[in-house]
Amino acid sequence: MSVEIKPFTSDQYEQWLPLWQGYLTFYESSVPDEVTKDTWARFHNEEEPMWALGAYWDGNLVGMVHYIYHRTCWSSADNCYLQDLYTVPDSRGKGVGRTLIEAVHEKAADAGANTVYWMTQESNQTARKLYDRIAVRSGFIHYDKAL
Repeated sequence: MSVEIKPFTSDQYEQWLPLWQGYLTFYESSVPDEVTKDTWARFHNEEEPMWALGAYWDGNLVGMVHYIYHRTCWSSADNCYLQDLYTVPDSRGKGVGRTLIEAVHEKAADAGANTVYWMTQESNQTARKLYDRIAVRSGFIHYDKAL
């Protein structure tokens, strides 16, 4: 079977939520329920540059990706930040993640974006094997400073 990628509709919150929670658990993280609900609402607000796609294998939701368009000082076109990518454990290694990345790449190209970029933890060896095959590692080191 092939993977079908399509945008989440606003009535699919209950289907999306376990994937989001699985993603947060994978990264040993959490966000307040209010943030989760705000994030979902942003995906369905035409004023927001945030999007979410679901991956379906044999009709079952097995993955998700979130992406955001933003301005950059390096181009007149927006960049596309692939912020969150998650597949259920049973679907890993079957092309679901790659198909989600390719779908974001296609959406970004259609939108006239300059580039698609993303980050992962250094320790995420499984994901990095895929990323090293389909993209160029930038060499930049990411820093965060909490406010």
